[in-house]
Amino acid sequence: MSRIHISEVGPRDGLQSIARVMPLDAKKAWIAAEAAAGVPEIEVGSFVPPSLLPQMADTAELVAFARGIEGLAVAALVPNLKGAERAIAAGAQKISMPFSMSETHSLKNVRKDHAAVIAEIRAIAALVAAQPEETRPHFEIGLATAFGCTIEGVVSEEAVVRLAVASIEAGAVEVGLSDTTGYANPAQVKRLVRKVKAAVGDSRLNTLHLHNTRGLGLANALAGLDEGITTLDSSLGGLGGCPFAPGASGNIVTEDLVFMLAAMGYETGIDLDKLLKVRAIVAEALPGEPLYGFTPDAGLPLGFGKVAA
Repeated sequence: MSRIHISEVGPRDGLQSIARVMPLDAKKAWIAAEAAAGVPEIEVGSFVPPSLLPQMADTAELVAFARGIEGLAVAALVPNLKGAERAIAAGAQKISMPFSMSETHSLKNVRKDHAAVIAEIRAIAALVAAQPEETRPHFEIGLATAFGCTIEGVVSEEAVVRLAVASIEAGAVEVGLSDTTGYANPAQVKRLVRKVKAAVGDSRLNTLHLHNTRGLGLANALAGLDEGITTLDSSLGGLGGCPFAPGASGNIVTEDLVFMLAAMGYETGIDLDKLLKVRAIVAEALPGEPLYGFTPDAGLPLGFGKVAA
């Protein structure tokens, strides 16, 4: 079977969703341990004003630290051009900008309507293009609330396709589909992936960012794989929960995702035994913080390694 690229987003999406600030040394230990387990890409933080998200105040230091780890792709989220400037200065190899498909959500989240966001994408794309080729970061747009919005409800699939095309035309290298609110179902994932790929090209949509709010995270991941998705975002322990559904888990759990893929014969390059041990670093740094996942609790099936081989 083909290789699936796992992008760990816990240090960003997970930590920005909780009130406590994880110590810098603990973040470094987490990132280093996941990289040692074979996780190929980690979104280490976001370049937002520290006054808004103090949890992300040390992102530049984390980018510098992670760049020192051989073989690790270092990603960061940026909300706007200023954030992109900071990310590039810090040395991020991949920058991702969220673009809410729900205009109401966009206005509430970043205070920009769709036209203003597209103008921002164009400005960031020009900045990225101006960088030397050998240090130019990969610029991706995360199509947030693509499967539904807690404010607007249903989001038109035709609107998602139109805004995906607009993002590529504005200069983004790639778009990804984000189930920000945990509304997606497998049939919807298949349908929307097909529609967006048909509009922007197969190579321009590779990534799904899924949440497990209603228990469909892994089912949605499988639906994406069936449609040619090759990159899946996930969070160690499903860290961060979901602000839209108190008590429900947020991002799909990295440990469960890697177990499922390995059990099915997909290659990830990740050592699952080593990955499961990383959880202790997070639990120690954030005592009492809920961590999710069935595989860490149940353990690996007897003979699992032989079956996977």
